[in-house]
Amino acid sequence: EWNLDGMLETMWEHMDLLRIYTKPKGQIPDYNEPVVIPARGTPSVEFFCNRIHKALMKQFKYALVWGSSAKHTPQRCGKDHILEDEDVIQIVKKVG
Repeated sequence: EWNLDGMLETMWEHMDLLRIYTKPKGQIPDYNEPVVIPARGTPSVEFFCNRIHKALMKQFKYALVWGSSAKHTPQRCGKDHILEDEDVIQIVKKVG
């Protein structure tokens, strides 16, 4: 019997990539289409926001993070928080 789930997980680890899931406010996280970012370097909230859109950091207020990088659920984080594989993130923007 083939262990495709195990092989897929091993591939993600060897490619050194992180899967970050987005969560719109008031909705459940979208586990179907993660944002893929490299694990090497500094996979911070700021790096994630810049991968989504360059102007997002100008409106950034804070992020809510669920997952292994969070100390509690959810954790309110700034732009320097380091993300880990399969974290869920919700970006809160400044009003006005």
